[in-house]
Amino acid sequence: MTGTKVSIETLKHLDPLSSLSEMRLRELADLCFIESASRNLDPFHLRPIAGQSVYLVRGELALAYSHGISEVIVGGSAEARDPLGKRRVFISAKAVTDVQLIRIDDDLLDVMLTWDQLTAQEQIGAHAPPAARPSSGTDWGVMSGLFGINNLRFGAFSQLPPAHIDELLRRFDRIEVKKGDVIIREGAEGDYYYLVESGRCQVERMIGGVNMTLAELKSGDTFGEEALVSEAMRNATVTMKTDGTLLRLSKQDFNALLRAPLLRGINMEQAKHKVLGGAEWIDVRYMSEYQYDKLPGAINIPLSEIRNAFGALDIDKEYVVYCQSGRRSSAAAFLLAQRGYNVYLLDGGLWGGDRLP
Repeated sequence: MTGTKVSIETLKHLDPLSSLSEMRLRELADLCFIESASRNLDPFHLRPIAGQSVYLVRGELALAYSHGISEVIVGGSAEARDPLGKRRVFISAKAVTDVQLIRIDDDLLDVMLTWDQLTAQEQIGAHAPPAARPSSGTDWGVMSGLFGINNLRFGAFSQLPPAHIDELLRRFDRIEVKKGDVIIREGAEGDYYYLVESGRCQVERMIGGVNMTLAELKSGDTFGEEALVSEAMRNATVTMKTDGTLLRLSKQDFNALLRAPLLRGINMEQAKHKVLGGAEWIDVRYMSEYQYDKLPGAINIPLSEIRNAFGALDIDKEYVVYCQSGRRSSAAAFLLAQRGYNVYLLDGGLWGGDRLP
């Protein structure tokens, strides 16, 4: 039976979890539950241990190994600090008493350990001599939003090799900004990708001669990617509402380290196959374009509204994003991929290949 959430204090006494930062342990605690098994039962009969790190936190569990070797693990003991079966593979298990276990997905744990070790290097660098110090000087280990575990596992960084993540951290420049500073201006050329470390920004766009507020950004939010991905001019003005700190990545570094790995382009034939398998078309053009030549079954979410779709679209569903040329849809696909959506880009848009019948 599973149900009770795990405390941070419990996780702190397990290895290698004890090496994780307080923030990561808090995130992990929200994802873990206590699993109970009754005396004389095999707790792994219905739920195998493969692909998981399983810890005994209470009770006594008998493990049998090959060559007739066996041992009893007691929850809370030194032997119980390590995940079951990692040091020595067991062939059977039996609860000597009622037991409580914690299961953690191995892939999730590996992502957390990788991230924390990389950020630890950056924190050490912050105390190094200036010549050896990373450019940002940012404590990445406590960053929220984009750097939360869900995005590290399913979002922007999940598709990047660790070397890319490490290099990204090093390439970000940290800048201090003041209330009223205009960071990017509508109509200007795109030059940087920004992450808000602290403070708040206001996003505005000129619509029908009137300056309209579109959004307010906070710590962990990003901006500036649309112009870089679609190679267009800035489509909004971003102004600081408070003093704060921004992290910025140059266009060249953005394209090399983040843009290319996140954009998964497919041709029309591949897109048809995806849709037949349950994927959904997203048309990011304006309604006036969409209504005349939309693809069958496509939903319309204009690029300007794509951020409003975060949380509304099904995170477990596949999407194929398109526009006329591929320019707007590439920006939309990046924004969605950055937030963990399983999204594909129709290469060349509707101009780039044969239309569906």
